[in-house]
Amino acid sequence: MTEDEILSEFRSVDALLEGHFLLSSGRHSAYYLQCARLLMNAERAGRIALALTQKMPRELRNEIEAVISPAMGGLIIGHEMGRALGVDAMFVERPDGVFGLRRGFSITPGTKVLMMEDVVTTGLSSREAIAAIEAAGGHVIAAGAVVDRSAGTVDLGVPFFPLIQLNFPTYAPDELPPELAATEAVKPGSRKL
Repeated sequence: MTEDEILSEFRSVDALLEGHFLLSSGRHSAYYLQCARLLMNAERAGRIALALTQKMPRELRNEIEAVISPAMGGLIIGHEMGRALGVDAMFVERPDGVFGLRRGFSITPGTKVLMMEDVVTTGLSSREAIAAIEAAGGHVIAAGAVVDRSAGTVDLGVPFFPLIQLNFPTYAPDELPPELAATEAVKPGSRKL
């Protein structure tokens, strides 16, 4: 899929939002990509996952033994990546503020894992998920995302394969441009700040 095709998919389901948004990272933006809307159609989610697998080298795809995603945003794309790669898909969640495997999920020590996200901005949630996977015995060999909002600047400590890289500006709370400062931020994401 080309960048234009991917953005067209977002627009077709009103998943590219404009306004004033408080991102999970704590930063502000005039744009928000609602991957949940993009992935709500199983056929489309499957196409997105197949396109993502094609971004990864074949050798890497063949090494992946499990896909683990952070809840909530990574659940659907993680599941679809598991299907596309022919491996189990699980998730980490943080009911007490720290990611961990729950619900009977476990991995054999040394399992080669793809950590899969929906959107990466600063990489904080991704790095926390990677740390939890490794604490559970997994070996994260790569990370993926539908969208890299850092435009390629984020470092997750492992090879990173986003479907699309965008550079929508984000702002710290004390550096908001006047047009954003004049409006109240909406928090559409799943992470509590």
